[in-house]
Amino acid sequence: MTRLPLRLAPLMALGVALLALPLAALLLRVPWETVPAALARPEVKETLLLSVGTSLGAAVLAAALGLPLAAWLAGGAGPLRAAARLLVTLPIVLPPVVGGLALLLAFGRAGLVTAPLEVQLPFTAAAVVLAQTFVALPFLVVASEAGLRAVDPRQLEAARTLGASPWTLLVRVRLPLALPSLMAGMVLAWARALGEFGATITFAGNLQGRTRTLPLALFAALENDPELALVLGAVLIALAAAVLVLLRGRWLPLGSTPRAFGSEERPG
Repeated sequence: MTRLPLRLAPLMALGVALLALPLAALLLRVPWETVPAALARPEVKETLLLSVGTSLGAAVLAAALGLPLAAWLAGGAGPLRAAARLLVTLPIVLPPVVGGLALLLAFGRAGLVTAPLEVQLPFTAAAVVLAQTFVALPFLVVASEAGLRAVDPRQLEAARTLGASPWTLLVRVRLPLALPSLMAGMVLAWARALGEFGATITFAGNLQGRTRTLPLALFAALENDPELALVLGAVLIALAAAVLVLLRGRWLPLGSTPRAFGSEERPG
Protein backbone atom coordinates (compact mmCIF):
# COMPACT_ATOMS: atom_id res chain seq x y z
CA MET A 1 0.00 0.00 0.00
CA THR A 2 1.38 3.41 -1.02
CA ARG A 3 1.01 6.11 1.64
CA LEU A 4 0.00 9.62 0.62
CA PRO A 5 2.53 12.34 1.57
CA LEU A 6 1.07 14.37 4.43
CA ARG A 7 1.49 17.65 2.56
CA LEU A 8 -1.05 16.43 -0.01
CA ALA A 9 -3.65 15.46 2.59
CA PRO A 10 -5.33 18.91 2.71
CA LEU A 11 -5.79 18.92 -1.07
CA MET A 12 -7.18 15.38 -0.92
CA ALA A 13 -9.62 16.42 1.81
CA LEU A 14 -10.72 19.45 -0.21
CA GLY A 15 -11.28 17.28 -3.26
CA VAL A 16 -13.44 14.85 -1.29
CA ALA A 17 -15.34 17.75 0.28
CA LEU A 18 -15.98 19.34 -3.13
CA LEU A 19 -17.61 16.11 -4.28
CA ALA A 20 -19.38 15.15 -1.06
CA LEU A 21 -20.75 18.45 0.28
CA PRO A 22 -23.09 19.30 -2.63
CA LEU A 23 -24.58 15.79 -2.55
CA ALA A 24 -24.90 15.92 1.22
CA ALA A 25 -26.55 19.34 1.02
CA LEU A 26 -29.13 17.99 -1.42
CA LEU A 27 -29.85 14.81 0.53
CA LEU A 28 -30.17 16.72 3.82
CA ARG A 29 -32.79 19.01 2.28
CA VAL A 30 -34.92 16.24 0.82
CA PRO A 31 -38.31 16.06 2.60
CA TRP A 32 -38.10 12.28 3.01
CA GLU A 33 -41.57 12.00 4.55
CA THR A 34 -43.09 13.29 1.30
CA VAL A 35 -41.14 10.98 -1.02
CA PRO A 36 -43.80 8.20 -1.29
CA ALA A 37 -46.55 10.72 -2.01
CA ALA A 38 -44.39 12.59 -4.52
CA LEU A 39 -43.48 9.42 -6.42
CA ALA A 40 -47.13 8.38 -6.45
CA ARG A 41 -48.23 11.54 -8.27
CA PRO A 42 -49.55 10.67 -11.76
CA GLU A 43 -47.23 13.05 -13.59
CA VAL A 44 -44.20 11.72 -11.67
CA LYS A 45 -45.10 8.09 -12.37
CA GLU A 46 -45.58 9.02 -16.01
CA THR A 47 -42.15 10.64 -16.06
CA LEU A 48 -40.53 7.65 -14.34
CA LEU A 49 -42.06 5.19 -16.80
CA LEU A 50 -41.03 7.34 -19.76
CA SER A 51 -37.48 7.69 -18.42
CA VAL A 52 -37.08 3.97 -17.78
CA GLY A 53 -38.61 3.02 -21.12
CA THR A 54 -36.60 5.43 -23.25
CA SER A 55 -33.31 4.79 -21.43
CA LEU A 56 -33.71 1.02 -21.78
CA GLY A 57 -34.57 1.49 -25.45
CA ALA A 58 -31.48 3.64 -25.89
CA ALA A 59 -29.30 1.03 -24.14
CA VAL A 60 -30.63 -1.74 -26.41
CA LEU A 61 -30.13 0.40 -29.51
CA ALA A 62 -26.63 1.35 -28.34
CA ALA A 63 -25.81 -2.36 -27.89
CA ALA A 64 -27.16 -3.27 -31.33
CA LEU A 65 -25.12 -0.55 -33.02
CA GLY A 66 -22.15 -0.42 -30.66
CA LEU A 67 -21.13 -4.05 -30.23
CA PRO A 68 -20.29 -4.62 -33.93
CA LEU A 69 -18.44 -1.30 -33.95
CA ALA A 70 -16.50 -2.21 -30.79
CA ALA A 71 -15.60 -5.63 -32.23
CA TRP A 72 -14.27 -3.98 -35.38
CA LEU A 73 -12.30 -1.35 -33.46
CA ALA A 74 -10.79 -4.03 -31.20
CA GLY A 75 -9.71 -6.09 -34.19
CA GLY A 76 -6.73 -4.02 -35.23
CA ALA A 77 -5.29 -0.59 -35.96
CA GLY A 78 -5.05 1.76 -38.90
CA PRO A 79 -6.13 5.26 -39.95
CA LEU A 80 -9.75 4.27 -40.63
CA ARG A 81 -10.14 2.73 -37.19
CA ALA A 82 -8.40 5.74 -35.61
CA ALA A 83 -10.84 8.10 -37.33
CA ALA A 84 -13.80 5.96 -36.27
CA ARG A 85 -12.54 5.85 -32.67
CA LEU A 86 -12.24 9.65 -32.67
CA LEU A 87 -15.80 9.95 -33.95
CA VAL A 88 -17.08 7.50 -31.33
CA THR A 89 -15.46 9.32 -28.42
CA LEU A 90 -16.38 12.82 -29.61
CA PRO A 91 -19.87 12.86 -27.98
CA ILE A 92 -18.24 12.15 -24.60
CA VAL A 93 -16.47 15.53 -24.62
CA LEU A 94 -19.00 17.38 -26.77
CA PRO A 95 -21.41 19.69 -24.88
CA PRO A 96 -24.77 17.86 -24.88
CA VAL A 97 -26.58 20.94 -26.20
CA VAL A 98 -24.32 20.89 -29.26
CA GLY A 99 -25.22 17.24 -29.74
CA GLY A 100 -28.91 18.12 -29.53
CA LEU A 101 -28.48 20.89 -32.09
CA ALA A 102 -26.64 18.51 -34.42
CA LEU A 103 -29.43 15.94 -34.03
CA LEU A 104 -31.99 18.64 -34.81
CA LEU A 105 -30.16 19.61 -38.01
CA ALA A 106 -29.88 15.97 -39.08
CA PHE A 107 -33.24 14.57 -37.94
CA GLY A 108 -35.41 17.66 -37.40
CA ARG A 109 -38.37 18.82 -39.48
CA ALA A 110 -36.03 20.18 -42.15
CA GLY A 111 -33.21 17.81 -41.25
CA LEU A 112 -30.58 16.48 -43.60
CA VAL A 113 -31.91 12.92 -43.19
CA THR A 114 -35.59 13.33 -42.34
CA ALA A 115 -36.62 16.12 -44.74
CA PRO A 116 -36.31 13.98 -47.91
CA LEU A 117 -38.13 11.12 -46.14
CA GLU A 118 -40.83 13.45 -44.75
CA VAL A 119 -40.36 11.92 -41.28
CA GLN A 120 -41.08 13.96 -38.14
CA LEU A 121 -38.96 12.96 -35.16
CA PRO A 122 -38.61 16.01 -32.87
CA PHE A 123 -40.85 16.27 -29.81
CA THR A 124 -41.59 12.54 -29.75
CA ALA A 125 -40.48 9.64 -27.55
CA ALA A 126 -38.44 8.38 -30.52
CA ALA A 127 -36.50 11.65 -30.45
CA VAL A 128 -35.75 11.08 -26.76
CA VAL A 129 -34.41 7.59 -27.50
CA LEU A 130 -32.29 8.91 -30.37
CA ALA A 131 -30.83 11.72 -28.24
CA GLN A 132 -30.09 9.31 -25.40
CA THR A 133 -28.48 6.81 -27.77
CA PHE A 134 -26.29 9.55 -29.25
CA VAL A 135 -24.73 10.32 -25.85
CA ALA A 136 -24.77 6.74 -24.48
CA LEU A 137 -23.32 4.86 -27.46
CA PRO A 138 -19.69 5.98 -26.89
CA PHE A 139 -19.70 4.61 -23.33
CA LEU A 140 -20.78 1.18 -24.52
CA VAL A 141 -18.30 1.14 -27.39
CA VAL A 142 -15.34 2.23 -25.25
CA ALA A 143 -16.11 -0.32 -22.52
CA SER A 144 -16.78 -3.13 -24.98
CA GLU A 145 -13.68 -2.44 -27.07
CA ALA A 146 -11.52 -2.56 -23.94
CA GLY A 147 -13.04 -5.88 -22.93
CA LEU A 148 -12.65 -7.39 -26.38
CA ARG A 149 -9.02 -6.24 -26.59
CA ALA A 150 -8.32 -7.97 -23.27
CA VAL A 151 -9.31 -11.39 -24.60
CA ASP A 152 -6.32 -13.73 -24.61
CA PRO A 153 -5.13 -13.98 -28.25
CA ARG A 154 -3.98 -17.55 -27.57
CA GLN A 155 -7.61 -18.59 -27.09
CA LEU A 156 -8.56 -16.93 -30.35
CA GLU A 157 -5.71 -18.64 -32.17
CA ALA A 158 -6.73 -22.00 -30.72
CA ALA A 159 -10.28 -21.49 -31.97
CA ARG A 160 -8.99 -20.57 -35.45
CA THR A 161 -6.84 -23.68 -35.47
CA LEU A 162 -9.94 -25.76 -34.76
CA GLY A 163 -11.62 -24.24 -37.79
CA ALA A 164 -13.78 -21.52 -36.24
CA SER A 165 -15.16 -19.02 -38.75
CA PRO A 166 -14.94 -15.26 -38.02
CA TRP A 167 -18.62 -15.30 -36.97
CA THR A 168 -18.15 -18.31 -34.67
CA LEU A 169 -14.98 -16.75 -33.28
CA LEU A 170 -16.87 -13.58 -32.40
CA VAL A 171 -20.08 -15.13 -31.05
CA ARG A 172 -18.69 -18.26 -29.36
CA VAL A 173 -15.31 -17.02 -28.13
CA ARG A 174 -14.71 -13.25 -28.05
CA LEU A 175 -18.11 -12.06 -26.81
CA PRO A 176 -18.46 -14.66 -24.02
CA LEU A 177 -14.93 -14.00 -22.76
CA ALA A 178 -15.56 -10.23 -22.77
CA LEU A 179 -19.09 -10.52 -21.35
CA PRO A 180 -18.39 -8.78 -17.99
CA SER A 181 -17.08 -5.70 -19.79
CA LEU A 182 -19.94 -5.81 -22.29
CA MET A 183 -22.44 -5.88 -19.44
CA ALA A 184 -20.61 -3.01 -17.73
CA GLY A 185 -20.83 -1.07 -20.98
CA MET A 186 -24.57 -1.73 -21.15
CA VAL A 187 -25.06 -0.49 -17.60
CA LEU A 188 -22.99 2.62 -18.30
CA ALA A 189 -24.94 3.31 -21.48
CA TRP A 190 -28.25 2.93 -19.65
CA ALA A 191 -27.12 5.21 -16.81
CA ARG A 192 -25.89 7.86 -19.24
CA ALA A 193 -29.16 7.67 -21.17
CA LEU A 194 -31.21 7.96 -17.98
CA GLY A 195 -29.34 11.08 -16.92
CA GLU A 196 -29.29 12.78 -20.30
CA PHE A 197 -30.54 16.38 -20.32
CA GLY A 198 -28.97 18.76 -22.84
CA ALA A 199 -29.39 16.81 -26.08
CA THR A 200 -32.87 15.67 -25.07
CA ILE A 201 -34.29 19.11 -24.28
CA THR A 202 -32.74 20.58 -27.45
CA PHE A 203 -33.89 17.85 -29.84
CA ALA A 204 -37.01 16.41 -28.18
CA GLY A 205 -38.28 19.29 -26.04
CA ASN A 206 -39.74 19.10 -22.53
CA LEU A 207 -43.33 17.99 -23.02
CA GLN A 208 -45.12 16.32 -20.12
CA GLY A 209 -46.16 12.78 -21.02
CA ARG A 210 -44.26 12.81 -24.31
CA THR A 211 -40.62 13.78 -23.85
CA ARG A 212 -40.22 14.87 -20.20
CA THR A 213 -37.70 12.53 -18.60
CA LEU A 214 -36.49 12.66 -14.97
CA PRO A 215 -33.72 15.26 -15.50
CA LEU A 216 -36.11 17.46 -17.48
CA ALA A 217 -38.83 17.09 -14.82
CA LEU A 218 -36.30 18.11 -12.16
CA PHE A 219 -35.38 21.18 -14.21
CA ALA A 220 -39.04 22.14 -14.62
CA ALA A 221 -39.77 21.57 -10.92
CA LEU A 222 -36.97 23.91 -9.78
CA GLU A 223 -39.19 26.92 -10.49
CA ASN A 224 -42.64 25.65 -9.49
CA ASP A 225 -42.10 22.82 -6.99
CA PRO A 226 -38.67 22.86 -5.27
CA GLU A 227 -39.61 19.96 -2.96
CA LEU A 228 -40.37 17.76 -5.95
CA ALA A 229 -37.05 18.81 -7.51
CA LEU A 230 -35.28 17.61 -4.35
CA VAL A 231 -37.12 14.28 -4.45
CA LEU A 232 -36.27 13.74 -8.13
CA GLY A 233 -32.65 14.68 -7.42
CA ALA A 234 -32.53 12.07 -4.67
CA VAL A 235 -34.00 9.47 -7.04
CA LEU A 236 -31.32 10.19 -9.64
CA ILE A 237 -28.57 10.01 -7.01
CA ALA A 238 -29.94 6.66 -5.82
CA LEU A 239 -29.97 5.31 -9.38
CA ALA A 240 -26.42 6.53 -9.98
CA ALA A 241 -25.26 4.88 -6.76
CA ALA A 242 -26.95 1.64 -7.83
CA VAL A 243 -25.01 1.76 -11.11
CA LEU A 244 -21.74 2.11 -9.20
CA VAL A 245 -22.65 -0.91 -7.08
CA LEU A 246 -23.38 -2.93 -10.24
CA LEU A 247 -20.00 -1.91 -11.66
CA ARG A 248 -18.16 -2.67 -8.43
CA GLY A 249 -14.86 -4.32 -9.21
CA ARG A 250 -15.44 -4.10 -12.95
CA TRP A 251 -14.62 -0.48 -13.77
CA LEU A 252 -14.77 1.41 -10.50
CA PRO A 253 -12.90 -0.73 -7.95
CA LEU A 254 -14.96 0.13 -4.84
CA GLY A 255 -13.27 -1.74 -2.05
CA SER A 256 -11.46 -4.12 -4.40
CA THR A 257 -8.10 -4.27 -6.11
CA PRO A 258 -8.06 -2.01 -9.19
CA ARG A 259 -7.81 -3.81 -12.49
CA ALA A 260 -8.01 -2.89 -16.12
CA PHE A 261 -11.42 -2.68 -17.67
CA GLY A 262 -12.20 -6.06 -19.19
CA SER A 263 -9.25 -7.86 -17.61
CA GLU A 264 -9.88 -11.33 -16.33
CA GLU A 265 -7.89 -13.80 -14.30
CA ARG A 266 -6.24 -16.29 -16.60
CA PRO A 267 -4.48 -19.51 -15.74
CA GLY A 268 -0.74 -19.23 -15.95
